[in-house]
Amino acid sequence: MSESNPGNAGAAGTIDVGGDLTVNRLGFGAMRITGAGIWGPPSDRDEAKAVLRRAVELGVNFIDTADSYGPHISEELIGEALYPYPDDLVIATKGGLVRPGPGQWLADGRPEHLIEACEGSLRRLKLEQIPLYQFHRPDPDVPLEDSIGALVTLKEQGKIRHIGLSNVTEDQLRRAQRLTPIASIQNRYNIDDRHSESLADLCEQERLVFLPWAPIQDLDDNRAVQELAQRYHAQPRQIVLAWLLARSPAILPIPGTGSVSHLEDNIAATSIKLTPTEIASLTRDAD
Repeated sequence: MSESNPGNAGAAGTIDVGGDLTVNRLGFGAMRITGAGIWGPPSDRDEAKAVLRRAVELGVNFIDTADSYGPHISEELIGEALYPYPDDLVIATKGGLVRPGPGQWLADGRPEHLIEACEGSLRRLKLEQIPLYQFHRPDPDVPLEDSIGALVTLKEQGKIRHIGLSNVTEDQLRRAQRLTPIASIQNRYNIDDRHSESLADLCEQERLVFLPWAPIQDLDDNRAVQELAQRYHAQPRQIVLAWLLARSPAILPIPGTGSVSHLEDNIAATSIKLTPTEIASLTRDAD
């Protein structure tokens, strides 16, 4: 693969979010533009904003973030770096987690918290309406229906266009769908963690978007990935991104980074077209 040509996210094809927002099928996850432990500002704020701008230059028009990233820092950087936004840019954010300290994530699904969180995201992102607002994690102390009900209210007020879920089971998805259409699911999913495999398949069947978080994990010991990386003169994470794109048309990978060079490497993965045999070998190796 040529290091001088990072390619374009448009080479991954497109996907519809909520049936009416068409985006390129390789997005950007904006968690790692914050400080260590996803806490506080990045060590180089200018570099973080350069990553965001470069992502858009390379055809990324779907950016995923959350109010808990920083907290608030990721959303603030997106607003600073990219506003006024390109017409085709879809920003997805999340609410429902609070941050008492670095590396700490606590669920808060109370309706009043979600309403406050959404309104804060609107201010930081400089938006009148959030294209995709995702419930970050169900709160065991709050009925799911109460949390989703708050998002329905926000949608009725025009502050949310589409509602998504994160870190959910199929049962929780079905409970939410009784209250409102769900546009997306964002669960942990990568080549070695396939606990959400059935949900990825369900998203394809029902035309939802599946956003895999932590898509690139623990590749050093994956023999099939390493062999294909050598064959394509690519990096292992590029092989995994190519596999995710081939795995299902419902999958919208959102690899994140705080480095422009790593971003360009990720986008370049769109040029790798794995064969059916190679896809099968990766899938078998992960089983």
